[in-house]
Amino acid sequence: MWTTIHVAIGLELATEIKEKLKAEGFIVKIKYFSREGNEEFYEILAPSFEAEDIQTFMAESGIM
Repeated sequence: MWTTIHVAIGLELATEIKEKLKAEGFIVKIKYFSREGNEEFYEILAPSFEAEDIQTFMAESGIM
């Protein structure tokens, strides 16, 4: 099952985060979430079993 681990503003930022996580060996994908005014929001999704490890990595590396 896929779990949302982060919501990024803009496709460019979402893609950048996805690539950093993939470089660390994590399984992730991005999905369009919503739009508010001129800003688009994208979910960064990961398998449930990796979600906690990814969030820890993101916090330690300053991604979130």
